[in-house]
Amino acid sequence: MATISSPGLGSGLDVKTIVSQLVAIERQPINVLAQQKATLQDKLSSFGLLQSYVVNIQDAAAALAKPGLWQQTTANSSDKAAVSATSSGTAVPANYSIEVGQLAQAQALASKSYESNTAPVGTGTLRIELGGWTAGGPPFVPKSPPSQVDIPIGVGEDSLESVRAKINASNAGVSASIIRDSAGARLVIRSTGTGLENSMRIMAVPADAPTEPGGPTLNDLVFDNPAGSATMTQSLAPLDATAVVNGLPVTSPSNTLRNVIEGVTLTLSQTTAKPVQLTVGVDSDAMKKAMNDFAKAYSDINKYINDQTKYDPDKKVASPLQGDRATLSLQSQLRSMLGANGNASKVFSRMSDAGLELQADGALKLNDSKFSAAMGNLPELARAFSNNNVDNPGDNGFAVRIKQLTTQMTDSQGTVNTRSQGLRDSITRNEKQAARLEDRVLATQARLERQYGALDTSLTKLSGLNSFVTQQIAAWNRSGN
Repeated sequence: MATISSPGLGSGLDVKTIVSQLVAIERQPINVLAQQKATLQDKLSSFGLLQSYVVNIQDAAAALAKPGLWQQTTANSSDKAAVSATSSGTAVPANYSIEVGQLAQAQALASKSYESNTAPVGTGTLRIELGGWTAGGPPFVPKSPPSQVDIPIGVGEDSLESVRAKINASNAGVSASIIRDSAGARLVIRSTGTGLENSMRIMAVPADAPTEPGGPTLNDLVFDNPAGSATMTQSLAPLDATAVVNGLPVTSPSNTLRNVIEGVTLTLSQTTAKPVQLTVGVDSDAMKKAMNDFAKAYSDINKYINDQTKYDPDKKVASPLQGDRATLSLQSQLRSMLGANGNASKVFSRMSDAGLELQADGALKLNDSKFSAAMGNLPELARAFSNNNVDNPGDNGFAVRIKQLTTQMTDSQGTVNTRSQGLRDSITRNEKQAARLEDRVLATQARLERQYGALDTSLTKLSGLNSFVTQQIAAWNRSGN
């Protein structure tokens, strides 16, 4: 049978409160560890965000370190609805006059009219081939490599809509559709590619004879000569695009003209009544954006470090990374790199020469007038930022050096990862120490409860003995009287 215990009931001693207060004293080191853990976690969180700011600088520097950025060009058209253009780093800055006489067009063939979509068209094999016709008709010159595709049409799958589905599934370089008008349903086959080189030849192999006079036959879908001997009607003729570029005529099977102008891709959308002016020049906007992106990335990390390392004397509160040597060292290295001289260019030996200037608050800002002036010597400006000399790293450009520095900071043995791991290790040690102290507190609590329980029992016995002795003395006194 279980016993019911109420320490202090007999002795009047408040055992529970005494033990609780003594245990609270024992727990004070654990409370200190909990506060330290919270501080470490705040530091780890702040340092983790700092790492993302370093990556932002790394990405911005990487953009400036690409030689392609400084070779980038842009193409501007005076009539983008008619002629649009894109350019690459191989394009040469120049002006061009472009006249569009004809747009490229895909060939389309239409069949005779059938009663409905389910009308039979005949069985056999339909052969579709792409290539080009000589002027006036034959011979047909197949594309290279050959594109000939045979499409078998069996019994029960020779309806107009079934043939349409088979053609579309054949990957023959054409598409089929059914168009209805007052006369009935027509099968329309159109080349998926534009230009004369994507003309179609369609044959029934072997020639298909109707099973009954006037019956369905695949011969009705033949197109073997645009000048005659064709049962399909050419509803759209294949056309090459024609244009005049700076007075020189050019043709193209497509409305997209690549490298007619070196490094420039032209897209023709409309014929023109007057010349379209195309200007190919240096893409200064892209370069300026890359410089501003870098300035912002540095300014952001500088502000973040200042906020995370400051001390508020009024509130007597320190920010999470206040006094953190790794953070301050990182800031110092970046700041020194920005102010250091470079050997990549003799014209732009400092970043401020190109317009990137440190402000009084530590932020970085692009001086537009200086940058515009620097753009006048683009080869040297490109060297100043993107030169990469493996044999002599001292001659590397500003952006290359900063990219290398931030890469070192964020690699597995770098400042950022090493400090982050150190904080995680400190948190782990803190948790282990707190767990050991928690075990000790529990053992201390159990010991105190045993000791004060025994004291309570002894005091209860003494109290009982005291009452007994008092009663006996009182009895003796009454007997003596």
